[in-house]
Amino acid sequence: MTDHVRIGVLGAAMIAPSAVIRPARSSTVAEVVAVAARSADRAKTFADKHGIARVHGSYEDLLADPAVDAVYNPLPNGLHGKWTLAALEAGKHVLCEKPFTANAAEAETVAAAANASGLVVMEAFHYRYHPLAQRVAEIVASGVLGPLRHVEASVCFPLPVFSNIRYDYPLAGGAMMDAGCYAVHMARLLGGEEPEVRSAHAVLRTPDIDRAMRATLRFPSGHTGSVHASLWSAAVLKLSMKAIGENGVLSVFNPLGPHTFHRLSLRLKNRRSTETFGRRPTYAYQLDAFTDAVLHGKPFPTTADDAVRNMTVIDSIYRAAGLPLRRPTT
Repeated sequence: MTDHVRIGVLGAAMIAPSAVIRPARSSTVAEVVAVAARSADRAKTFADKHGIARVHGSYEDLLADPAVDAVYNPLPNGLHGKWTLAALEAGKHVLCEKPFTANAAEAETVAAAANASGLVVMEAFHYRYHPLAQRVAEIVASGVLGPLRHVEASVCFPLPVFSNIRYDYPLAGGAMMDAGCYAVHMARLLGGEEPEVRSAHAVLRTPDIDRAMRATLRFPSGHTGSVHASLWSAAVLKLSMKAIGENGVLSVFNPLGPHTFHRLSLRLKNRRSTETFGRRPTYAYQLDAFTDAVLHGKPFPTTADDAVRNMTVIDSIYRAAGLPLRRPTT
């Protein structure tokens, strides 16, 4: 591997075409070369549909493939840690879907292995690589808002298909895991520090699965925060984040999928402005960052260590809501 990254996909997941297959087609340095699924037939069907050359009937076979440099891991939440570790042991770089693992303790184990390996391990918070998120980070870091008072992030969308794996506790499901991991990450981006969870309230689908969650936060510098996540609740669709400072307010509509539509609004004491960015998909920017890290050692924000910090907040929210932590799938 010198001038491009050959990617293998673990599982015939619905997200894979958007996340890596289509972006790789327009990349000069990335190529999806293999896919593995629970059966060879399933992998072949997926490969034929998406023009992938190599097919493996097991994840182990894909990891042993010398033609694969890096792995995209979009498996169910409870399997993220297990197969990221296996990929590292096989000497592969990893782009792992969010949430990174089932809980913070597992994230620490994976992060330790990632740091010891010298390989690239990126959590796939695709929104973070779009120019919109980069601009948000720039505004917050500039101090133009003045001392922060409050930050908030909401990721709510309807998923009324209750047979979906996102509602499956043995697969580490739940609204806070699937949608809330984004909201927590966004609140941490805006807040600039690692927050303490002050309270949390869940709306339950089953005794151990949240279909919606609200939590309040407090940051070390004194500003407060809130996160709201939902897969099925009265908040049918809400995608936003906001930072309120002494000198003004930063508001973002649709930070999660800005390639469809978005708006960044900055309201200061002496001026107001609105910004928008291009329609290039977040996933294309994410793949660029991943290949730059693999090929050129460029730094990136959604590291394994950052994932540990994000999972620590998620665990604290589950504890505050009186729910059990998610566990790795055995």
